[in-house]
Amino acid sequence: MCGICGELRFDGAPPDLGAIARMSEKLAGRGPDHAGTFTDGPLAFGHRRLAIIDLSASADQPMVDPVLQLALVFNGTIYNYRELRAELIALGYAFFSEGDSEVILKAYHAWGEDCVQRFYGMFAFAIWDMRDGRDGRDGRHARLFLGRDRFGIKPLYLAQDGQRLRFASSLPALLAGGGIDARLDPIALHHHFMLHTVVPAPRTILRGVRKLPPATTMTVGVDRQITPLVYWTLDATRPAQPLSEAEWLDATREVLVRALERHRLAADVPVGVLLSGGLDSSLLVGLLADHVDDLLTFSIGFEGVGAGTEKADEFEYSDLIAEHFKTRHQKHLIPNSEVLARLPEVVAAMTEPMMSHDVIAFYLLSERVSKEVKVVLAGQGADEVFGGYFWYPLMDAETGSSVERFSRHYFDRDHAEYLEMIEPAWQVPDVTAELVARELAKPRADTFLDQVWRLDVTTLIVDDPVKRVDNMPMAWGLEVRVPFLDHELVEFAARMPPELKLKEGGKHPLKAISRGMIPDAVIDRSKGYFPVPALKHVRGPFLELMRGILQSDACIRRGLYQRAFVDKLLANPEAHFTRIQGSKLWHLALLEWWLQVHVDGVPDTARLNPS
Repeated sequence: MCGICGELRFDGAPPDLGAIARMSEKLAGRGPDHAGTFTDGPLAFGHRRLAIIDLSASADQPMVDPVLQLALVFNGTIYNYRELRAELIALGYAFFSEGDSEVILKAYHAWGEDCVQRFYGMFAFAIWDMRDGRDGRDGRHARLFLGRDRFGIKPLYLAQDGQRLRFASSLPALLAGGGIDARLDPIALHHHFMLHTVVPAPRTILRGVRKLPPATTMTVGVDRQITPLVYWTLDATRPAQPLSEAEWLDATREVLVRALERHRLAADVPVGVLLSGGLDSSLLVGLLADHVDDLLTFSIGFEGVGAGTEKADEFEYSDLIAEHFKTRHQKHLIPNSEVLARLPEVVAAMTEPMMSHDVIAFYLLSERVSKEVKVVLAGQGADEVFGGYFWYPLMDAETGSSVERFSRHYFDRDHAEYLEMIEPAWQVPDVTAELVARELAKPRADTFLDQVWRLDVTTLIVDDPVKRVDNMPMAWGLEVRVPFLDHELVEFAARMPPELKLKEGGKHPLKAISRGMIPDAVIDRSKGYFPVPALKHVRGPFLELMRGILQSDACIRRGLYQRAFVDKLLANPEAHFTRIQGSKLWHLALLEWWLQVHVDGVPDTARLNPS
């Protein structure tokens, strides 16, 4: 797990090493163990390393193999690197390190662009290929190869113009490099406010920054020739040979255990677990308990804000699991005063604006956990993969087109309300409904719910929750691994009958394999959504904070929100929630705050002009 950045020039000029240095500095939190650079003709790489596999200097990056004429920067973990390494040695390759980074280099040399098909893991990487009759140092025949994992667990942001292509592990790092068009993208803005701050790749909220989509590689030549390739898609159809419920459940346990072992064993440092107290993280602890001595677990909770609001911690259940499995457990209760004081740090750390309450939870918990371990496992992804959210059966019971059934229970607001909220200069047609309709209609999904779950795990989950699982912990040099997004497990679950997933209120397969292993009180409890009450039930100093942001001169000059709509939310913030129960006031304030922190200081941009 690291931070990567780079620049490839198209115009014959040398790469801007000052920009590389600024981008690398912005990524320093992601990789506190080593910093390095590499240059070759029109190409420059920067790297910040978090040492987890092969802790020696031989695994430092940028990694250069002069024999193969390849150079690499890589962020992530290849969980099956040992098996691939053995296969490559059998093919005649000699290794100078013991980690997974060099496996990527050799795999690319052996199998070319298809190497990504063989990787189990989370990854974003760039390979500079100096072969193919390259003449001297001019680099005319060299090319850049970029790759991102199937679920976009590891980020890769891009900025391209006629002179160069830049990439980085975070959007603020690209901004630090300079020369970015930081105007808002009106289409991305619509997605942001309909999909609770999710902006599906390749867009970002800024016109000049794009994301390499998940499950995609991209080959870039110095002649500006760019070739993207989608290397994986998800099949959500039933298998030709039907399985009984017992067979599905036995296979679920088998595949999950295999995925968990891959995620646990690919490390030369201790691995802990983020224990929320919910079914998913508790199941991970239960499956690990017999295999890990002195298992470290960590929980976080928040102070409430008064009567009529949700309980803001799940210590009752996380304590139960920690005691049941005798883990070495730490729990942290965060007072609202700390939430308020630390919010500026959280916004400054956000690679894109993210309204989810989990963002601050991950940030504050990761600060504490990073003092104990470098790697933790977490339960994110299980609800999307195994049908755990309350809105899935509600969607399924709806009538109408697929996008209508989906939007009534998922979109944050109707398009009409969006038009009431956003100033006319920024308004667009209902582009989010169009995008979702296209995605749901893609082939190889048997039922409506199969369409929904495929959309969730291949598109929406990338920005929520996957993005925050990378972004917030990496601000503290902590790697979070998500076994429920192992692609073998996701492929298996995608072919499972929807009625099996939704049985017993959702996630039936996980509940079934948990029986007898973890306490029934955890299995049978209602699903918790882990709110930070002060960001949902906006009162007192939190309300004044948001009022100050939305009534600031910067917000008014930006001309993004219609003032009457802002005034309506400020007058009664607890009367306005999204369909999945987020604060609409926080949604507006968060975007404006993020823009003030990350964009307003960027020079040479036409930020206030939507055209």
